[in-house]
Amino acid sequence: MKIQTDFSLKNYNTFGIEASAKQFVAVHSVAELKTILEENKSNKKFILGGGSNMLLTQDIHALVIHIDLKGRKIIKQDNDYVWVESQAGENWHEFVLWTINQNFGGLENMSLIPGNVGTTPVQNIGAYGTEIKDTFVSCQAIKIENQELKTFTEDECNFGYRESVFKNEVKDQYIITSVVFKLTKRNHKINTSYGDITTELGKNNIVTPTLKDVSNAVIAIRQSKLPDPKELGNSGSFFKNPILLKTDFEKIHLQFPEMKFYDVSETEVKVPAGWLIEQAGFKGKRFGDAGIHKNQALVLVNYGTATGQEILSVSKDIQATIYKIFGIHIEAEVNVI
Repeated sequence: MKIQTDFSLKNYNTFGIEASAKQFVAVHSVAELKTILEENKSNKKFILGGGSNMLLTQDIHALVIHIDLKGRKIIKQDNDYVWVESQAGENWHEFVLWTINQNFGGLENMSLIPGNVGTTPVQNIGAYGTEIKDTFVSCQAIKIENQELKTFTEDECNFGYRESVFKNEVKDQYIITSVVFKLTKRNHKINTSYGDITTELGKNNIVTPTLKDVSNAVIAIRQSKLPDPKELGNSGSFFKNPILLKTDFEKIHLQFPEMKFYDVSETEVKVPAGWLIEQAGFKGKRFGDAGIHKNQALVLVNYGTATGQEILSVSKDIQATIYKIFGIHIEAEVNVI
């Protein structure tokens, strides 16, 4: 384990932003992580996973610890379910494909989401009708302050829409080292409730889809809408879909009857942020090397040499315009550093 200085983070963030770390180290085991934390107690630290959910707007004047813990295994199973543990540094999509190849169900709708396994509970990531909390059992985390290991259950994680205890009550206090999921071995709950999946399956004349069929459909949809970060810098969906009280939404809906929405509860509705951004005229727009993707208005992109500040400026312009037109505030899903 060698701590490097003035280390470029360009290849460690999916936006491809050029920024540097004052110090950088990659850890490959819990033991290594404990050692680094213990030996650098007084140093300011920045924890880096897959770099897929952040926008770097400045250099990191801290010790950047890259969590590169690898490994996945079955820890127990019965006739119906299997409990699978993945280390935090495993690539999320590769892990999902591994579960599907074992015929383990529950994660297929979240295929091709960028990032690593360890950061999935932080955001309670989700796509096409499923979220991490649906299959999450627990995660192991190390407390930065004293290197103690703690297991967080689903209840203790306080999952919400793109929310968890790790973004709120214990923010910056713990580093997730592994995650356990409970997946189905048979009688899989195939979720094709989102219209895009149904349409994609229909194109291939698939009436009774398998886990692999659903995964392939999701991959095809995402590839048609979302650019590959290796080819065009981006962080996936930049904004959360706003959730509004029905009483507030009804007033807005009178003014914009064509506005799309989904019921969340008896009192709340979710409005697609991508629809709002597209209606505001931002889809496909470019501001120098920073812009909005031509196929998906939720995705901000780096066409080459955009700085984090330039992309942040575009995002703020979008937020201000949406609020001016619709009276709706859209919140960034990406962490701005």
